Formats: sequence, structure tokens, C-alpha cells
Amino acid sequence: MIPLEEARQRILSAIRPTGPETVPLAAGWNRVLARPVVARLTQPPADVSAMDGYAVRAADAVTGATLTVTGAAPAGHPFAGEVGPGEAVRIFTGGFVPAGADAILIQEDAKAEGPRLTVTEGVAAGRWIRRRGLDFAEGGELLPAGRRLTARDIGLAAAANHPWLTVHRRPRIAILATGDEIALPGEPLPAGGIVSSNAHALAAVIASAGGEGCILPIAPDDAGSIAALAGSGGYDLLVTTGGASVGEHDLVQKALGQDGFALDFWKIAMRPGKPLIWGRLGAMPVLGLPGNPVSALVCAVVFLLPGLARMQGLPDAGPRTIQALAGLDLAENDKRADHLRASLTPGPEGMMVATPASRQDSSMLAVLASADGLILRAPFAPPLPKGGVVDVIPLAALGV
Repeated sequence: MIPLEEARQRILSAIRPTGPETVPLAAGWNRVLARPVVARLTQPPADVSAMDGYAVRAADAVTGATLTVTGAAPAGHPFAGEVGPGEAVRIFTGGFVPAGADAILIQEDAKAEGPRLTVTEGVAAGRWIRRRGLDFAEGGELLPAGRRLTARDIGLAAAANHPWLTVHRRPRIAILATGDEIALPGEPLPAGGIVSSNAHALAAVIASAGGEGCILPIAPDDAGSIAALAGSGGYDLLVTTGGASVGEHDLVQKALGQDGFALDFWKIAMRPGKPLIWGRLGAMPVLGLPGNPVSALVCAVVFLLPGLARMQGLPDAGPRTIQALAGLDLAENDKRADHLRASLTPGPEGMMVATPASRQDSSMLAVLASADGLILRAPFAPPLPKGGVVDVIPLAALGV
């Protein structure tokens, strides 16, 4: 068995980002930029008013002064003239500040009677003016390559006059569940069979990370069938579930070997999830996950999600962790890195309390579904009393 972190680095070192594609701005949310977004204009394009009021010369707009209103400058309709001594121009938020004006007298600080305007409270030069380029300037980089786009980013790109964005192509991931005993949800179950949950759960994990999960038909325990489905091609990664161990019916390595599968490793010092395959089938990387549902999902969190990040040009570090207080005494750990399913509740001094579930069997999806996080226990970690500090992977933050 190889250490977990070594396995993750070997997986990530073999993965390359997908190529770029151009998508409409409206389709850019949650995509990862392959090229930076550079401003195509200056925002605002001129000095504009930040308030409704009057464009004035500050030297004239002293308390008690009377000014003459000579025109108006609503947004989208700039005033063509100039503000001279003793003059004012009616202006509204977003309107271009006319030449000659150096301040905005807000309407609450003035009293208008026809063209005559009385200043009830004076204004300083520069007040209530948003200067040209306050937000950004033409040619400036606004969003770097390698950024996953939020709704805020989409708004910024739109303001910078980008109708299209260049992003990394979504990774296409084939998901192949194996085993005579499984059937997809809603299909008739074979004798002694169970419903396959892994393929749909993994497809959801992949979608949450910005990829496209393609569920293949279930492969029976037959090397030829597994090889035929796995070799369908056109994918950036093949993920198999089941058949990764060394039993008589664990046929994934044997089946893929018929087509020249190159194995890198297949056992990891972690729990759950020791039997995990990593290798390459021609140009396509292959990640073979355990068949137990919890093992498959935990391995997806630890290995598949960082791999998907790397495919999209994102930093490829492992899942982010938080520190929490152990809700129970934790026993000494053995030689495998452990991932305890746990609840998270508010604790003292702003820290969360992570309480492991009483049952940690790798087949129990209900326990995983009700968990908020995974408590990480390093190999040979000593006993930890209740209240000790533990590292936790919060699952909700990953969309898992």
C-alpha cells in the first residue's frame, strides 16, 4: 500500500488541463477561464454623478448662494454646454458631469424655484463625482485565467463588454459500474442483486465540480464486456466502480489489460478505499474506485475532485479542511489514513464540534448522507481525547 498523499500526487501529475473553448457570456457561470478577461472599455467612461442633484462649480455653491439652472444631464443624455460662473445643470445618477462643473450639489441641499436654485448647504469640490475609470480602465486584466466564474464575475465581464468567454472545456468522464449483482435504479434486480448507487452519485460529484459525467451501461463480471465498454473512447477520464480488488470476480485490471492498460498503482493506505486502481488505457487515464458506495464517494472526494480541478486549470491541492473539536474520544489509528463520517455542530469560541458516527461501515450510505464532514486521522495517530483538535473535510462545501 502506498501513502494517500503519494497516491494523490501521482494521480495529479498524470492529468493535464482540457483545451479552451469559447462560450456565450450567459453560459460562463461556474466555468474556468482559460484566458484572462481584459477590459474592453473604461468604466465609468467619463466623470459621472453619484447622486441626483445639480452639477455646479464648488466655489459658487456656498450656503445661501443663488444659481441659475441652464439645462439637464440625465443618464444617457449628456449636457452639451459648459457650466459657467453662477450656473448649475440638473443632473441624475449616472449622468456625465458637464464641462466646468467640479461637484454635485445633491437635491436635498438645494431649493429650486423655476430656473433659480438656492443652495441650502454648500458642497466641496469633487463631492459626489465618480471619476472616469474609477471601476476599471481599458486594457486592464479583470479576471485571471484559472478562475472559476461566479455570478459576480459574469457581471464584471459583461460590464467590460465581453459577450463571449474563453474557458476550459468541461471534462467528460465515463463512469463504468461493474458486477453481475447490480442494476441501475428502476431496473429489475437480478437474483441476489442490489441497486447500483455509485454511478449516479459519482455523476453528481462530477457535475458539482464542473465536469460531465457519462454513465455507461453496467458491465457484468466478464472481462470482454468490461473491456468493450471501457474502450468506447472519447473521454478525458474513465472511472470504474467495483472489481478493483483481487477476488475471482474483480476483473477490471484483467479486462483493461487486454487493451494495453498500464497500471501505476492499485492499493492505498486509506480507509475506506484501500483497493483503488490508477493507470492509463492508451491516452485515457483510468481511476478504478472500490465498489462499496461509501468507499467510492470518499475516494471521489480525495482523488477525483482534485483531478477534476486540475483538468480545468484550477489549483490541484487536496480537499480543503477546517479544524474542529472532537466530539468523542478517538482511538489510536492503525497504518491506514482514516476518514470518519461525522456531524458538525457549533462549539465554543467559534469552532465546530465534529462527532463521528457510531457506525462507520463502508456500505452505509445513510450514514454518509447524514454526515457533514470527514474527520481525518493520520496513519498511527495516537489516541485523541474528546475536545482535541481534528482536521475535517466539510462535505457541503464540496457539493458532495
